[in-house]
Amino acid sequence: MVEIVWEFVVKEDAWGQFELAYGPGGAWSQLFSQCPGFRGTTLLRDTKNPRRYLMIDLWDSSDQREQALAEHRTEYLDLEAAFGEWTVSKAELGIFSVRAEATVRPRGKAGRTKAVRARRSSPQTTR
Repeated sequence: MVEIVWEFVVKEDAWGQFELAYGPGGAWSQLFSQCPGFRGTTLLRDTKNPRRYLMIDLWDSSDQREQALAEHRTEYLDLEAAFGEWTVSKAELGIFSVRAEATVRPRGKAGRTKAVRARRSSPQTTR
């Protein structure tokens, strides 16, 4: 599995168009949705700089990504040109391989320690 990470800085008045195009169901993910190995796109917006975005494309392999880019070169270049109107800058930060994933336990009874459960279940005395 590989993840391609891009950074974009979007023009002040273009964030809505940008999010529609690169977000879920947008033209970017639709272009690759039928390609073997494409797993999807995640779009992240910086909480401190709302014009800055990270986009992460997930592929089964670099080879499948390269094949998809070659097969859809014309459509890809057309999208790049159209979407370029909305950005100040774009940079590929890298191609990363997944090495580990973490699972977060849900809150609730399963996530509490025995001591916390014991305190909550013991009768309370009042003075």
